[in-house]
Amino acid sequence: MAGLKLALLDRDGVLNRKPPEGSYISRPEDLELLAGVPEAIRLLNTNDVSVAVLTNQRGVALGLYDQARLDEIHSLLRNELGRAGARLDAIYVCPHDEGQCECRKPKTGLIRQAFQDFPFATLENSVLIGDSLPDILAGRSFGLRTIFVESNPAYQKPGAAEAARLANWQAPDLLAAVRRLLAEW
Repeated sequence: MAGLKLALLDRDGVLNRKPPEGSYISRPEDLELLAGVPEAIRLLNTNDVSVAVLTNQRGVALGLYDQARLDEIHSLLRNELGRAGARLDAIYVCPHDEGQCECRKPKTGLIRQAFQDFPFATLENSVLIGDSLPDILAGRSFGLRTIFVESNPAYQKPGAAEAARLANWQAPDLLAAVRRLLAEW
């Protein structure tokens, strides 16, 4: 099996504290990285694994924040990771509402975009890590190995138990997932 080369990560619930269902990270000050995330991404970086975020941001379509505000949030995310010696190689965003596009997970448009931008990526050397059923369904329908990260049960979307069952395996957090990936891949 080829070594791991591309890690596709969901944002809310994997990298940062997920807001309650129906709420959104709409301001930079709302973004709170989860414990171990900078270390996990730094481990991927130092092992020559490219890291891309795939995130549904329906709040843009709903008018709760705009692209400029989302760019500020992602700039803060990159800066906080950078201070810890970690970097994201790309961030892919679906700003659409449900049923309006081919990029909103569980559809695979964001994954296809990443595979175009990272031409070395293959189904054998890439993984998708998420905390919801749309994440896992997107990865599976594209043919990727998937890992379900257990987010705060109070904030999990409906279908979390199904996502855990469908994923190749599950981990309590991103750092545990990355450690296992690097040990087994």
